[in-house]
Amino acid sequence: MNPHANLIMAEDTRQDKRASFSALTEHNTNGMARSSAVASSKSGASKKLVIKNFKDRPKLAENYTEDTWLKLRDAVGAIQNSTSIKYNLEELYQAVENLCSYKVSPTLYKQLRQSLDNLSFLKRMNRCWQDHCRQTIMIRSIFLFLDRTYVLQNSLLPSIWDTGLELFRTHIVSDSGVQKRTVDGILEQIELERNGETVDRSLIRSLLGMLSDLQVYKDSFEERFLIETNRLYATEGQRLMQQRDVPEYLHHVARRLEEENDRIMSYLDQSTQKPLISCVEKQLLGEHMTAMLQKGLSTMLDGNRVTELCLLYQLFSKVKGGLPTLLQFWRDYIKSFGGEIVCTPEKDKDMVQDLLDFKDKMDNVAQNCFARNEGFINAMKEAFETFINKRPNKPAELIAKYVDSKLRAGNKEATEEELERILDKIMIIFRFIHGKDVFEAFYKKDLAKRLLVGKSASVDAEKSMLSKLKHECGAAFTSKLEGMFKDMELSKDIMIQFKQHMQNQSEPSNIELTVNILTMGYWPSYIPMEVHLPPEMVKLQEVFKLFYLGKHSGRKLQWQPTLGHAVLKAEFKEGKKELQVSLFQTLVLLMFNEGEEFSVDEIRTATGIEEGELRRTLQSLACGKARVLNKNPRGKEVEDGDRFNFNNDFKHKLFRIKINQIQMKETVEEQVSTTERVFQDRQYQIDAAVVRIMKMRKTLSHNLLVSELYNQLKFPVKPGDLKKRIESLIDRDYMERDKETPNQYHYVA
Repeated sequence: MNPHANLIMAEDTRQDKRASFSALTEHNTNGMARSSAVASSKSGASKKLVIKNFKDRPKLAENYTEDTWLKLRDAVGAIQNSTSIKYNLEELYQAVENLCSYKVSPTLYKQLRQSLDNLSFLKRMNRCWQDHCRQTIMIRSIFLFLDRTYVLQNSLLPSIWDTGLELFRTHIVSDSGVQKRTVDGILEQIELERNGETVDRSLIRSLLGMLSDLQVYKDSFEERFLIETNRLYATEGQRLMQQRDVPEYLHHVARRLEEENDRIMSYLDQSTQKPLISCVEKQLLGEHMTAMLQKGLSTMLDGNRVTELCLLYQLFSKVKGGLPTLLQFWRDYIKSFGGEIVCTPEKDKDMVQDLLDFKDKMDNVAQNCFARNEGFINAMKEAFETFINKRPNKPAELIAKYVDSKLRAGNKEATEEELERILDKIMIIFRFIHGKDVFEAFYKKDLAKRLLVGKSASVDAEKSMLSKLKHECGAAFTSKLEGMFKDMELSKDIMIQFKQHMQNQSEPSNIELTVNILTMGYWPSYIPMEVHLPPEMVKLQEVFKLFYLGKHSGRKLQWQPTLGHAVLKAEFKEGKKELQVSLFQTLVLLMFNEGEEFSVDEIRTATGIEEGELRRTLQSLACGKARVLNKNPRGKEVEDGDRFNFNNDFKHKLFRIKINQIQMKETVEEQVSTTERVFQDRQYQIDAAVVRIMKMRKTLSHNLLVSELYNQLKFPVKPGDLKKRIESLIDRDYMERDKETPNQYHYVA
């Protein structure tokens, strides 16, 4: 009884293992039920243990058979080549069991047999070839004399070695079955290697050498090899473009090209190199160029992925039409990204800095990733010029203001060398701008402020910027700006002479006057404003006027109070202070020597300062950081009913205090008037150019005149605007239309 019980237990245990081995296995439960029945009858239990089949048989996953066979084939290859197996043996066993239970056994057996047969056939074939070569060499060495005399003298006879090759080719390799199995086996080994398996390279090299020696390499092997390669990489390219991001895909392509080149070096014939590499490049790159650039170029440029961009350029340079396609996408990216910087008003504050950073980044890509390719550098310049002029005038204005912020005193960001480098970069951006006259207008206005208020950080930097503009745009562009500097230098000389003149006066003034004489044509035009100056100032003005006109007769002086500034001495409870203020602030503060408290109307009447200017002035004195006046009631804005008194309790850690001059900040009106002035100047320039051309040519057609104007004018202009100016000149009798041909113009002397 005991042996019988043991036997049942063993059978149960084995059956349990089968049941739990795989959910895909179809089980036969008869043995188990029978064993259980025997066991229960012996043990006297009343219940039977019955295991039933699944009601719904589980289905195999899609591609399961193919994927499983690839694993099994790799394992067989590893065993035959005496290399390590990548998969667990139990897992492989289970896989075979799964396939068999799903009635794939006939196919599996056939595949296994072919796989076993292919490698052993290749080895036998190689051995046969090696033996034949060795035997032929030995026979040839015995018959060497015959070979070198008789055979050599008869050109129609093949040598002994060639005869041996011919016999091998005729009787063995020319057999279609032998040739097919040999080539199939070689292709299978190459496919295994491409899938990451280790293969016997010396075997493949020897067999391909055989095909080459027998002169059947091209017809029997190369054509099929290239077809298989084409199919493999076409499928792989499609799949990986879906699955991977572009940088990862590029690295994969580079690795595949490296592997194929290694194959050529190891065992393929050199003649295969060109078509093979061309095939890989076409299927992995050529077919997916546009998709790759659409999917990944902007991401790589945004992230400054230098390594991947270098790789992209290298790979695309190998493919026909690769670089022109990349160039187009690169140009479009620059236009799109740059256009966003320029055409987004919310980003105006940082526009110039963003443009400089973007230009640096694109320069770096062109230099380091695109091999300083002239085409790419020119495309970048063209793209910058396109997007920067999408929004007329504003970039020019903001560049002028950016230069002003860098050249103004108090800019501690940069050393002189760094400042010079920043100005050079600015000039590169400046070159792209069409409306350079807008830049000139705003630059001149800001330069005037810097010079007159003494806020220029460095005269050398100012002169350097001027020479850069002169080099870029010519002497005519900078003549007025240079004139401004000359005026400042001449003013210094005149002031030295005036101080000597004042020392010789019988009644020396207690006010020290400094005057800047500005030539009207050089400087921005300022709106004249009459204000009520204190008698001491008026007297001093008259003294200077007499002194200056005595030296320069025939000139007319016009005082500009909006540009004046002064240093006032003031006494507070804390002690004496010096206040650095504008002329308007001076006039307001001097009133408090005469009285304790004044209303807005009283101050306006006494000083004569214009309404808006007065409000800004009072705001700077009573609502800013340094509050030398008290406003009643308190508040940030100046209202009509407000009253002001002197703040005797004013405290400050500095002795000389600069009170911010709110009128120095550019108002919207100033900005608009500067832009309008530019447009007015442009009309004069168009008129002058038309008259100049017509005076020289006497008679000209409309189209030729417009073409000539485009060549001469330095700013962008629409054909409609030119037509208006021509009509205006016809109305003013500078020129006339031809009576018979309305499109023809004649100059009127």
